[in-house]
Amino acid sequence: MEQPIILFDGVCNLCNSAVDLILRHDREEVFLFGSLQSESAARLLQEGRLRLTEELSTIVLLEGGRAYKESTAALRIARHLPWPWKLAYALVVVPPPLRDWAYRWLARNRYRVWGMRETCRVPTDAEKRRFIGKMSR
Repeated sequence: MEQPIILFDGVCNLCNSAVDLILRHDREEVFLFGSLQSESAARLLQEGRLRLTEELSTIVLLEGGRAYKESTAALRIARHLPWPWKLAYALVVVPPPLRDWAYRWLARNRYRVWGMRETCRVPTDAEKRRFIGKMSR
């Protein structure tokens, strides 16, 4: 079975903080990571029939041959993490249109509230084995 891959906005401070949190708590190293701005992400999204330009405002989880985005991706990631993060998966009972509305609101405001970086995240030497591909921007 292939490892699930989390594709995230590499210049978003909120997104990078989420990746830091996942790296810290993913003790079994379930996830691999990639910046949505990378060539590898573009290729993976194309294979999953998702367009990169539309997906830069969301997190994408590639798991079990499927692509998940917005709140569903976030909740599926949470269920792999230890307590108390796993508890967030209970929100899956909230209807997706409502969850995704809240997710999109947060995504629209993420740069204004949390800011953004000049360049994509560069993994540390210790993190490199958990990141896919090479950055394109």
